[in-house]
Amino acid sequence: MLLDFSALNDEPRVLLEVDLKPVQGTRFQPTGFPDLGAATYTLADGTEMLLVESSQSMANRLEMAVWDEEAQDLVPPLRGLPYVKVIDGQGRALTNSLLEAHRLNSPYILESQDKTFVNTLKEALGVLATGPVDINLLARVLLKYDFNSLLHGVFLAKKELAGGRLRLPRSLSAFIEAAGVGVAASGGVKLDRVDPSGETNLGFGHVPFHRDEFTAERITAYFNLDLGQIRGYRLGEEVENLLIAVAMYKIQNFLRQGLRLRTACDLEVDHSPGLGIRVTRPVAFSLPSLEQLETALPAMIEAVAAKGLFTEPRVTEVRFVPPTARSRKEEPATERQEG
Repeated sequence: MLLDFSALNDEPRVLLEVDLKPVQGTRFQPTGFPDLGAATYTLADGTEMLLVESSQSMANRLEMAVWDEEAQDLVPPLRGLPYVKVIDGQGRALTNSLLEAHRLNSPYILESQDKTFVNTLKEALGVLATGPVDINLLARVLLKYDFNSLLHGVFLAKKELAGGRLRLPRSLSAFIEAAGVGVAASGGVKLDRVDPSGETNLGFGHVPFHRDEFTAERITAYFNLDLGQIRGYRLGEEVENLLIAVAMYKIQNFLRQGLRLRTACDLEVDHSPGLGIRVTRPVAFSLPSLEQLETALPAMIEAVAAKGLFTEPRVTEVRFVPPTARSRKEEPATERQEG
């Protein structure tokens, strides 16, 4: 089955809005931040707003939407896309570039004493050591070893890699916010049936606590796929279409099975009349269904692979050997940022 993305040819981006609601009841728990708590704010018209899920967290959740934990591999429709797998000295899986918050910039990939993969990157990106960064070359290298980084961004902060200047912003970004919110204050107590008056600072005794959940007039997830950035990689139409299809698969699969954000924040798509999934730009475009994407993606992946654009084998194994105290001291840490 072929996917038709011709309606996107002259568009700079795809924008989606998805109406959500709690699976049960009316309350939900938003994301919280240290020393801040829930991120609330007020619009100019007085509407009380709430950030339910940040763009950083949504990037991680969209990546998890394509990972099969039981199989320790990509979900079946996406198998064959390249990524980097980290193993220990016994060959056991530790992590991989999809699960690491900084993708290829993970210390488990770049800071291992086994420098085989770092040297591979240095050889591929060596021409970028001086002068302007060639984004197209960086994109080709990422396509070869870690397809996911082309959608969720990367910042290769290691100084041996072009002086730590190699970065791509996200092509696919998302967040969830709620409007017309109110606080649903509640609380509880941690019971100690043995010694209710024990030392609470040691974990004994009764420990009361409070918590704030929220209600909302509406909860909306927003997705932004930057087509201009994807085309700017100059990787060819087949790769561009594959990036678009994988991004849309991530969105559809997240909406199907990834909306249990926290114990007290279990959401689902609200299919009430006039609500649901809306393409707000371009309005003439219809989002492919999950089933259509599952059918089309394997052939699209192999068509790109047939051009020799993926490394073989597709999964690159990196053996993690922890750096010694001396090597950590000799090489000062470089600031790491989310892509």
